[in-house]
Parts: sequence; C-alpha cells; structure tokens
Amino acid sequence: MKNNENNDQAGLFSVQLDFLCDKKQPLCQLAKKIEWEMFEREFGPLFCENNGRPAKSIRLIVGLQYLKATFGESDESVVEKWVQNPYWQYFCGETEFQHEFPIESTTMGKWRRRIQASGLEKLLAETIRCGLNAGVIKAQELKRVNVDTTVLEKSITFPTDAKLYHRMREKLVVAAEKRGIKLRQTYVRKSKRSLLMQNRYRHCRQMKRANRELRKLKTYFGRVMRDLGRKAGDYQNNDLQLVGLLDLAQRLFRQKREDKNKIYSLHAPEVECIAKGKAHKKYEFGCKGSFVTSSKGNFVLGAMALHGSPYDGHTLEKAINQTNQLLPGGHEVEHAHVDQGYRGHGCGGLNVHITDRNQRRATASLRKWIKRRAAIEPIIGHMKNDYGSDRNWFLGEDGDRIYALMLGYGFNFRKLLRAFCSSGRRRLAIFSEKIFGNFIFRLDWNPV
Repeated sequence: MKNNENNDQAGLFSVQLDFLCDKKQPLCQLAKKIEWEMFEREFGPLFCENNGRPAKSIRLIVGLQYLKATFGESDESVVEKWVQNPYWQYFCGETEFQHEFPIESTTMGKWRRRIQASGLEKLLAETIRCGLNAGVIKAQELKRVNVDTTVLEKSITFPTDAKLYHRMREKLVVAAEKRGIKLRQTYVRKSKRSLLMQNRYRHCRQMKRANRELRKLKTYFGRVMRDLGRKAGDYQNNDLQLVGLLDLAQRLFRQKREDKNKIYSLHAPEVECIAKGKAHKKYEFGCKGSFVTSSKGNFVLGAMALHGSPYDGHTLEKAINQTNQLLPGGHEVEHAHVDQGYRGHGCGGLNVHITDRNQRRATASLRKWIKRRAAIEPIIGHMKNDYGSDRNWFLGEDGDRIYALMLGYGFNFRKLLRAFCSSGRRRLAIFSEKIFGNFIFRLDWNPV
C-alpha cells in the first residue's frame, strides 16, 4: 500500500472532481473530517511497496471499506459503483474522474484478512472521533453507555441431519476423485433418492419411514468415510486438507442429539445454535455479538463477536475494555446500563445499572437513564437489517469479528452522513429567513 501523494498537475482531457462535485454534499464534507494520515501510519508497515504488483493507496482501500459497510454493498458491487459515482471517488482521495476499476474485488477480502479485526477497530474509532469533532455526539455522552448482546446469524441453510450426511458424503467423493482414489462405491443415486424420500415422508408426518431413510443416509455416508480413510494411506501424512475433512466427517458421524459443540454447517463448523426465546424464530445459528452504544446520541462505541455462547454477564468486562480503548484519549466509560441478563457480571470499578421493574429506590434522574437502555434494541435491529446486512457471509471466526465491527462503523457512518445533511438544511433555512425577511421560507413549505 502506498501513501497519498498530492499531484496538482491536471491531465489535459481529464475531468477534475473539484469542479464536478458539490463540496456541500455530506460525503465531501465527511472526507475532510476523517484523519486519513492516521490510517497510513497504522497500516503502512503491514504492506511492502517493493514486492508484487504496484501498490494502491491506503485511503482508497479504507474508503471502499467504509462505503461497503455504509451502503450494504458486496466487494464486487462497491468496486463497480465506485467507477460510476464521482462522489465516491472524491471520498477515496481521487482528484480526477476514473473510468476503470480501482482494484480487483478480491483485494477487499485480502486486505481485511491482513489487518484482521484489530485493524478494523481503528475504522470504528475514527467514526467516534469524527462524531466528537463534528458535534454529532458530545464528550459528556461517552460516560454513559448501553450494553446488550444479539445473535450474528451466519449465512447457512437450516441444518438437518439428512442434509449434513448427504452433503458430507458428496464432499468425500469429490476429495477422493481429486486425488485419484477409487472408492468401492459412491452411493450417488441411492443417497440422493433417500434424501428426497426423507423430505417427503417428513412433510407427510410419516416419521417412521423418514427415520428409516435417515438411517440409510448415515449408512451410506459412513461406508464412504471408512473406505476413504482406509485407502487414503500416504495422503494423510502430507495432505492437511484431506486430514481435516476426515476429522470433520468423524465428528459429524459420531455426534448425537444431546451433544454440545455440534456441527451445523460443513463450510462453517464454528456456527453455534443459540436459543433466544423468540416466538417467530426459536433457534438462530451463528455466534453471539456484543454491542455498546451511547445512552444519549445512539452512537456505536464498541462491537465484538463472542464464540462459545458465553453468559451475558461474563461478556460485560470485555465489551467495556474494548470501548475504553476505542474512545479518544481522556474519555472513559463510567456508567453502563444493561438488562437482567447481566446479573452477576463481576465487572468492578464500573457503575452497572441493571434494569428492574422495581425502580422505586432510584432517583428521578437515574430512572430516566434506565429507561434509555431500551434505545439499544432498535439500533441493533437497524444494524442487522438495514442495507441487506442481516446475514454474515464472511468465513471463519475472524470473519465473525470483522462482520460485527463492520456493522458498528457502518451504522456510525450513516449517522454522520445524516448529520451533515441535516446541518446543511438548517443553515439554508436560517440563511433564507435572513434574506427574505418577513416571508416564511422553509424546505417543507407547501403553497396552498
């Protein structure tokens, strides 16, 4: 990655973005507020400029990550729309309108894997700093926070034993074909028919017949697994991918209904089954996520993914420590408002206020803050459902941590854009009243 270089010399036939873009547009205003030099100092040592293809600007990559999380784009679509949108190009540091893709879409994922979740925390911290400098959130509001957990659902199909057995057998057959291992029998047609009949019997509530087909699927899967394990031989010493696949197959074959740490997805074995007591969705498959927001101002101050489905109270200390690290220097959380799931938290040195129906002992001021705890619920709903980000498409546990942070700074970025837009409208209304004197002129004025 290379640093940004200011080149004042314009091309002969190029279109200057300074003349094309309106500087009052919120994205242009926000581009001037972000401290891009900080990202260059932090991320520059992680890349080598003299090795491989020509380096790209760090501001370009960071800007694309912000735009992806803000508008809910994929890695492919954010690169395609960047070419069409001059304001996106101006935000990413370009001086002239570009007609070619800035990077390959795969570079986005490689860059995230390189800087990991600890690097993306700096993107979240920068949105908090911009909010303070722009007056969107006040320094006093950082002392009181709301904390809550939710389920970050993974992008997987609803898991059933029949689908897992059938799909695992297919993976084993493909692995054997790639390595030239000839299996005694693959059960391609038999397994497919058993899966079809099992689904039909389940639909008709003929459970004995459905369970019979399920046992057939497990038998076919077990025969292929043992046959491949016997014939793998030399591959098991050198081929780590095959060893991992066979280990996953053994776990799936041995797991029972009452077991813990079960496999619910073959491409995402880290997925956990979490029951939140929702009437419309009894089980959710993914991992637990913890979010910290300001009690007043509704700004996301912390976001993390937690594996192992920990008790909510045991996650409070980690969430507060992360928030204190992300806040600008001199700011620290003093009060945390939580629900009753955080009883027995054990977080010393912090004033933890647990919501309770019997709040008579609390002062009038504290009761108002306790009522504000519920403000975090719609924030989590907007983060997970706005702009098509209700499913986590990233791979592995690192992908879960990255997804949680992207939800956080994407929400903050949208909030900053709305703040700059509304402030511009207010200035226009005040200016119009001064010019027109006694005439009432407002943006929402409708003549009769």
